[in-house]
Amino acid sequence: MSDGTLVYDDDCGFCTWCADFVRTRSDVDIVGFSELDDDLLARLPEDYESCSHFVTGDEVYSCGASIEAALARTGPGELARPVIEFLDQFEDYERLRERAYRRVADDRSRWGKYLSKTPPASTGDSNCYSNN
Repeated sequence: MSDGTLVYDDDCGFCTWCADFVRTRSDVDIVGFSELDDDLLARLPEDYESCSHFVTGDEVYSCGASIEAALARTGPGELARPVIEFLDQFEDYERLRERAYRRVADDRSRWGKYLSKTPPASTGDSNCYSNN
């Protein structure tokens, strides 16, 4: 049984590496933007390609919240769950989490030089680096 679905940019080497990190350490399904079916697409925001999403039976988490939700379901992330639950009480934490997500996402071509995997939907003109 899946713990949810991580939806990500499957034309980005860094994004693919991150999705694979979650896939190999959890029971989370991974679906790239190029693989979305109509049902999953209908649950995402209109501008879904602007960031990643984590979809459960009744919730859709976007951007920083999606990565937090996915990582919390990994083996290593289990240890962070109580900390995340505590921090979620504070409005400033949400702002910090989303700012951190956007900072990494906006600079993913640089991150991709160090952490990357060949994207399944690579068109060869992606702004994300892929080295394997």
